[in-house]
Amino acid sequence: MTSTLEPALSVRQVLGLERVLAGEPEVVAGAGQLDRPVRWVHVAEAADVGVMLSGGEMVLTTGVLLAGDEAAQAEYIRSLHRAEAAAVVLGLGRAFPAAPEVMRRAAERCGLPLVVLHRPFPFAELTEEVQSRLVRRKFAAVSLSESVRTALTGLITAGAPLQRLLDEVAQHSACPVVVTNLAHRVLATAGERSAVDDVLRDWERISRQAGGSEGDGWIRAELGGRGERWGRIVLCGYRGDIATGRLLADRAAEALVLHHMLGGTATGSWEEQSAQSLLTDLVSGVVPARHLLPRARAAGLPVNRRTFVPLVVRDGDPAHLDRVLRMLGLPGLVAELADSATAVLLSLARDQDAGVLTANFAARLRAEAPGTVVAAADPRTAFDDVPAGLREARHVAEAVADALDLPDVVRLRDVHLRGLVRLLRDDPHVQSFAERELDGLLCGPDEDLLAVLRTYLATGRNKSRTAQLHHVSRPALYRRLEAIQARLGVDLDDFEQAASVHIALLAHDAQQG
Repeated sequence: MTSTLEPALSVRQVLGLERVLAGEPEVVAGAGQLDRPVRWVHVAEAADVGVMLSGGEMVLTTGVLLAGDEAAQAEYIRSLHRAEAAAVVLGLGRAFPAAPEVMRRAAERCGLPLVVLHRPFPFAELTEEVQSRLVRRKFAAVSLSESVRTALTGLITAGAPLQRLLDEVAQHSACPVVVTNLAHRVLATAGERSAVDDVLRDWERISRQAGGSEGDGWIRAELGGRGERWGRIVLCGYRGDIATGRLLADRAAEALVLHHMLGGTATGSWEEQSAQSLLTDLVSGVVPARHLLPRARAAGLPVNRRTFVPLVVRDGDPAHLDRVLRMLGLPGLVAELADSATAVLLSLARDQDAGVLTANFAARLRAEAPGTVVAAADPRTAFDDVPAGLREARHVAEAVADALDLPDVVRLRDVHLRGLVRLLRDDPHVQSFAERELDGLLCGPDEDLLAVLRTYLATGRNKSRTAQLHHVSRPALYRRLEAIQARLGVDLDDFEQAASVHIALLAHDAQQG
């Protein structure tokens, strides 16, 4: 993956040097090719100089051996073009008082910059100036490359995450850095936030069109190994010379591949990290949703004229959720949150029935994993409303964590008292109430009694159902209920006392979980 091109000056930069300006240079052909890199400067009077070149040279000549022979003049230009010379500089005076028309026309046809010097100029000075600058640039680029490699290797050795590596690359390149899969879906970014957002705002178009030109500072390096590519890293709008940019991109790609190999991660994990970062920012509300819209679009989520369905799934495997989405053909993002919860954001067409599709998704999940809880907020048509929807879905999922006989899709209207208790669980008065009401059981050694109480109240004080769920006989259940009432000093047949204990238990569970 090592770059074979050395850092170079462009033809335009060479012509702008103070020593060159003293020779009054004039571009008479190939003016559109002045950004070509100059790899070396070569002084040659031989008519067949093209065979001596390897590409990228700026050739300096007086043309003394070409005077009077128009065929040789045209062939001279063509041979330089075939050798991929960067430009030819003709010193006027010794052989030609003005630019030869034959050479000018041939250079224009070939797209080869032809520059004439109107004042006598010592070629040795230009050669010395350019060669010394090229050597300094090469040394600086190699030094930068090794500095970047050392820094990235150190981060990998320390177990740094992908984002930390990309931040380091962005710091050295001073431009946005984007990692994508082969389908142009953005997996990770780094760089100044506003600049990254500008790049991502119309990512699909510019990544395929404007991003194809290295001359615009879009420099790519492929990611992969063992003959298989699985992604790329892109420096977006790099302002330095292209060869140095390639060195940076190559060093970054080497580090990312090494990070991938040592971490044992697959491409999908980077996609999961991208979705997790986006959905975590949406849930937190720290970053306004409108600022996250470019990231969502670049991550492959359809966002124009869509209906968004925020979901939070408890006890669901994120990889399984993603497979079900793909199986049902539902566009969406999946990201694991804390406490065994996974956020899912569906993006549906406006003419699709969000309720039916959400129910189908939940039914498939619960059929394959019966313990899964799917909590949903009402559909949103504005992306700005998505963060509130995700927080609502998370609240619902937490509120019904221990509930029985839930519908396939649980919504806010289904949480009732549990939802209120969840919202108040950190209130000191509620905590004190729960401790006081349940003190007789919380201090006792028998955890089974607390579980029985929880089931008994959750089933609406249905003794048969409680005995069945705990695999005990009715008489055994009665004895346990008597023990519970004795320890708590309550009568569970009294509605108000049972309701008080139930609220205390809900608060206790909310505080614990």
